[in-house]
Amino acid sequence: MEITRRNFCKSVIASSALMLGGRAFAGENSVSTITKESSMPFTLPELPYAQNALEPHISANTLSFHYGKHHQAYVTKLNELTKDTDLAQLSLEEVIVKTAGDSAKAGIFNNAAQVWNHTFYWSSMKPNGGGAPTGALSEKINKDFGGMDKFKEAFKNAGATQFGSGWAWLVIDKGTLKVTKTPNADLPMVHGQTALLTMDVWEHAYYLDYQNRRPDYITTFLDKLVNWEFAEANLLKNAA
Repeated sequence: MEITRRNFCKSVIASSALMLGGRAFAGENSVSTITKESSMPFTLPELPYAQNALEPHISANTLSFHYGKHHQAYVTKLNELTKDTDLAQLSLEEVIVKTAGDSAKAGIFNNAAQVWNHTFYWSSMKPNGGGAPTGALSEKINKDFGGMDKFKEAFKNAGATQFGSGWAWLVIDKGTLKVTKTPNADLPMVHGQTALLTMDVWEHAYYLDYQNRRPDYITTFLDKLVNWEFAEANLLKNAA
């Protein structure tokens, strides 16, 4: 899909409701996009909770590797690849859109997108999460999927059938909620879609806790971890 300025701006405004600086999400405090000062490198955003806050569903051991090593490595590599280039002056989202589909800049795109994807993933979870959404998001899920059970079936299937590494997403696409999946670093932003929430299905997201039982991890994500308030904030921001 062609990446237009209009699609880019709409996607960034709506789907960049990310956690920065250790604050809570929409409904409690303001939300913000990941940006950077022109003279500063890209940095690793703080987690929105303590590393043990998602236990027993996701262990502190998993987060110490996933956030502290994998996510940090993407940030470090992105800074290396963009150093002394015009891209170093752009926001993270601008880097993603500018390099998408350019094979000569695939390394930059992959690392930038993975920085964004992971930050969005941390935001998509919370302690004592899960259950069912309420309000506008609940109504939209009922309208577009035919009920919560059908949404969960579609989301579980997307996560379970994503071959190899990737992501499962709840997105808004031309006004309609959809479940999608993307491989590796790919993300809805570059397909004209607005992300509402995501689930990481790279093995490093769950292997220390669930080994090869990806379906168990997916079920736990939906039942115990998903941050519906964050998803609804993204929905309402998209509609504004």
